[in-house]
Amino acid sequence: MISLVMNEEQNAPRSHKSPVANTPSREAADAASRPEMPVSELRRAAWTCSIGSAMEYYDFALYSLASALIFGPLFFPSNIPGLGLVASFATYFIGFAVRPVGGIFFGRMGDRYGRKRVLLLTVTLMGLASALIGLIPSYASIGIAAPLILVFLRMAQGFGAGAEQAGAAVMMTESAPRKRRGYYAALPFLGIQIGTVAAGLIYYSMLTGVPDITQTMLWRVPFIGSALLLVIALYMRLRLKESPTFAKIQDDERHEEVMSIRETLTTSWRPILAGLGLRMAENGGSSIYQVLAISYLVHTVGMSSQWGTLVLIGAAVVGGVTIPVAGLLSDRFGRVRVYRGFAILQAVSALPVWYVFSQGNPLASSIALSFALGVATWGMFGTQGALLPEMFGLRHRYTAVSFTREFSSVIAGGVSPMVGQFLIAMFARFHIGGVSSGKYAWIPLATYVVFLACLAIAATFAIPETKGRDLMAQEDAL
Repeated sequence: MISLVMNEEQNAPRSHKSPVANTPSREAADAASRPEMPVSELRRAAWTCSIGSAMEYYDFALYSLASALIFGPLFFPSNIPGLGLVASFATYFIGFAVRPVGGIFFGRMGDRYGRKRVLLLTVTLMGLASALIGLIPSYASIGIAAPLILVFLRMAQGFGAGAEQAGAAVMMTESAPRKRRGYYAALPFLGIQIGTVAAGLIYYSMLTGVPDITQTMLWRVPFIGSALLLVIALYMRLRLKESPTFAKIQDDERHEEVMSIRETLTTSWRPILAGLGLRMAENGGSSIYQVLAISYLVHTVGMSSQWGTLVLIGAAVVGGVTIPVAGLLSDRFGRVRVYRGFAILQAVSALPVWYVFSQGNPLASSIALSFALGVATWGMFGTQGALLPEMFGLRHRYTAVSFTREFSSVIAGGVSPMVGQFLIAMFARFHIGGVSSGKYAWIPLATYVVFLACLAIAATFAIPETKGRDLMAQEDAL
């Protein structure tokens, strides 16, 4: 998929290589001061970063599906219907809760020692933690130790993931030509679709013909398979070159002037706050549609587990087209305008999409999720690849992007499935809407998606356009 998208660059105009003749003097000076990667190196960097994103979202999709379909009875048995799922989604939230800590820790390392080293560390931690989850005995075998080990490994997984996507976005944004940053910064996130589709296909094949997968060892196979992805990712990242922007200042005294965490939060609170607003719709929507919606369709509406995974696979395929297109659109029309457009799309589609979910038609639900997640939500994600790094100055870019991305993951992405499942359980328990299944919970769930989208729309009006910004600048864009 990435190779097909990258071929577009070979036929693109190369005017960015002659900035003096075609751009104002400020842009020419920046182009001269910041070396650019050749197209062949950009391809390698895009593939390398994509493998990491594929691993993160392979793990993410595995854990999402397992939380919705498997972990409740395996690790959190309960006599009260729905509470095992709430506990399962609580471990999902814990992984998000530690991501800001990992983001700050590894982001700080990335700003001081380089993007490449941190990308090696994060992918290793994620891969090992995911593989070990596949080896945990169930609650029936070792009692309370089983969920405790699961929580620990989920925390390790989240700690490593805390700087993975931020590192990929910063690496590609700093490596790409000024006029093509949106496009190139979006490419690594095609790994999200690769990882999601791989996890979905694996679960679909395992669920087919198996009455209860929790009674077999099959659920462990995809987690243990993370070890293979880890080997591939490490091989590719060891050959990755450092971003030109960081490499240029590596021998300069400025690379010693990395901001402290306190200084970053104090001086950059405006762009961080604006970035958190942007992420409410994208990260919150992604978590709701990838985790909660699948659980709602399977456990509340009554759709089969196989159809639940197929619905997610369809959305991921659509997202594979949307993400690079969103990057291209942001290069043409501006990051802020394109991001706002996708956020509006998410807001206006939420109510009809969740109504379709409540009707339980598999084909209609697949189309609805493909639009809501594959187009609206992942369109924001593709635009965000270059937008967030361009919002921050050179000395603290990795740290600030990591913190913004991962703190928002806690308050938007991590909380949403747990709260949503609690709402569904309450609707079912108290027969709200006249049905015992909790189907009418779609109304507050859709309203919550609209609320998150409105926060992102409001945030876009507080952010100046960042397209083509000088990445060597020390100050923030906002």
